[in-house]
Amino acid sequence: MSLVGTGEIVAPAAHGGHGVGAFNVIQLEHAEAIVTGAEAVGAPVILQISENAVRYHGGLAPVGAAALAVARAAAVPVAVHLDHATEPALVAEAVRLGFGSVMFDASVLPYAENVRATAEVVGLCHATGVWVEAELGEVGGKDGVHAPGARTDPAEAAEFTARTGVDALAVAVGTSHAMLTRTASLDLDLIAALRAAVPVPLVLHGSSGAADETLAAAVAHGMTKVNIATHLNKAFTAAVRGRLTADPALVDTRAYLGAGREAVAREVAHLLGVLSAQRPAVAAS
Repeated sequence: MSLVGTGEIVAPAAHGGHGVGAFNVIQLEHAEAIVTGAEAVGAPVILQISENAVRYHGGLAPVGAAALAVARAAAVPVAVHLDHATEPALVAEAVRLGFGSVMFDASVLPYAENVRATAEVVGLCHATGVWVEAELGEVGGKDGVHAPGARTDPAEAAEFTARTGVDALAVAVGTSHAMLTRTASLDLDLIAALRAAVPVPLVLHGSSGAADETLAAAVAHGMTKVNIATHLNKAFTAAVRGRLTADPALVDTRAYLGAGREAVAREVAHLLGVLSAQRPAVAAS
């Protein structure tokens, strides 16, 4: 099993009507926790590293190499994905490192420029067998696909997919990034319309803002790749804070970071069950 291409996880899930969990890695403990949670339920999983995390670490190579190493040692299929990259140079570095997929985000650009830039990245990545996710933002740019009230038009999404050749499409259906409460209301009819119009798997960003039953409904209506970051960070932080509060004299970072890692592993296992990510058969690597 271990390290596989993203398409090897997402394509069977889309075909079977199941969801795939894609969880953000900020540090090594996140990667370890995500894989531990996936192994607990026998589910494939995606480790993703955002451009913000790359900036935090001062480069992609250290955190990327760590995620790839954790993936290779896993007992379940694990893909490693670059999330929300806005610079083609960062995409090229991820390809060189061995990432199975990238998400190129040109959603703040006007539609025609988004199409052109995304198609160029798709050409680069497909030449080496790397899977590409893109994001369709509002026409004219502004805040992109996850601005409050933004929605993706099914006809435009179908055209965008055909013109760029992307392998998956992030769409706006009611979530937004960095939500601290799970109160997002998703447009399930729009998800179904997008699923009918778009021939590639759909991706839900900002999924931390959706409750379990909402996530399950989104998958039932046609969403496949479900991205979660803030919700896991809340679990990690709460566990660390609790450990330090219980023992104010504690200075061994392993003790409190370990508590955060365990909390994230439990939450990942739970969320993968919600998404039924363990059900699809995955092609051998």
